Amino acid sequence: MVEGDTKGRIIDVAERLVQQRGFNGFSYADVAAELGITKAALHYHFAGKAELGQAIVERYAGRFADALGAIDASGAPAPSKLDAYAELYLDVLRDDRMCLCGMLAAEFDTLSGPMQGTLTRFFDDNERWVRAVLDDGVATGSLRLAGPSDEAARLIVGALEGAMLITRPYRDPERFHAAAGQLIRSLTAG
Repeated sequence: MVEGDTKGRIIDVAERLVQQRGFNGFSYADVAAELGITKAALHYHFAGKAELGQAIVERYAGRFADALGAIDASGAPAPSKLDAYAELYLDVLRDDRMCLCGMLAAEFDTLSGPMQGTLTRFFDDNERWVRAVLDDGVATGSLRLAGPSDEAARLIVGALEGAMLITRPYRDPERFHAAAGQLIRSLTAG
């Protein structure tokens, strides 16, 4: 096994475990057992769980940012961009997982300072992206807001994260899909 491949596989397994159990719900032993490697091998790549957690969040945030860039590059109108944004969350639910950062937010006070900072930046970046989409939608007349776009962006990000949590016990992604659709339709002008 190539060293870089091992590191990536460690992050893959740990990310899935966080999305299913939470950060405090898995251990190095869980990751090592799944990969068939020793805990010492994990420590070779990540000095501790906090460093592994930081790597997980950074990679996830980067991939999410890339997905937002792809949505922007589509040139779609604002309502379609919001639909595509909600679809990112829905895809995670369909894989029987939760948004990594949403799971970590529930454990925020137990995370390392660097993880907390990266997590906060993830939500700030999402709110900033949604706010830009909302501003564009208002400017083109495809969306209408009852208040400032920064407040609406916080509402959308929070509502989607919350809808994921409420959907989880039911294991029914359609519950999330219906809630997200209603939220976006409530902003659609016309």
